Amino acid sequence: MSIQSINTRNQFRGRIKEIIEGPVVSEVDVETPHGIVTSVITTRSVRDLQLAVGTEVLALVKSTEVSIAKR
Repeated sequence: MSIQSINTRNQFRGRIKEIIEGPVVSEVDVETPHGIVTSVITTRSVRDLQLAVGTEVLALVKSTEVSIAKR
């Protein structure tokens, strides 16, 4: 699993370790071989992507922003 149009150095494969849901935004902790990467995304996106603890994802890093992609 990778996204070809983004530099592979900016992609970290891992599994969701924890989700802290808020009313508008949620924190998603992704455990990768390089450590934990945390993304703050909308709670709606967590639900739309059906993210859950244990889900395999890619953490996509751009500057100070971390996005989440699911197969």
